[in-house]
Amino acid sequence: MSAGVTSIGQIAVTVQDLPRAVAFYRDALGLQYLFEASGMAFFDCSGTRLMLSKAEKADSTYGSIIYYRTLDIQAAAAEMRDKGVQFEAPPRMIAKMPDHDLWMAFLRDTEGNLLALMSEVR
Repeated sequence: MSAGVTSIGQIAVTVQDLPRAVAFYRDALGLQYLFEASGMAFFDCSGTRLMLSKAEKADSTYGSIIYYRTLDIQAAAAEMRDKGVQFEAPPRMIAKMPDHDLWMAFLRDTEGNLLALMSEVR
């Protein structure tokens, strides 16, 4: 058995307004809220933990793009739009793969972080 990396355990995203960000990730994205402690909030996303924490410096929101899988990207985007989420562009096919089409839609959370929905459409 290898001691190497096997999966993602947690992803950290910096925010400027924790209550506003918690509401977005819980209510608009529909992630399972776990708990808050010491200025951090935690969510479960099918076994991967997402941690939101206040930025250490004012106006410093940074991080990588987190791609959230969805089975039906059109329905997920429509549901989120109904909750006030603004997308950079409508969902679109990014690549035609041998056994599926890869679809993505990019959006920003309330803190300015870029997120994406992704769907592998067979």
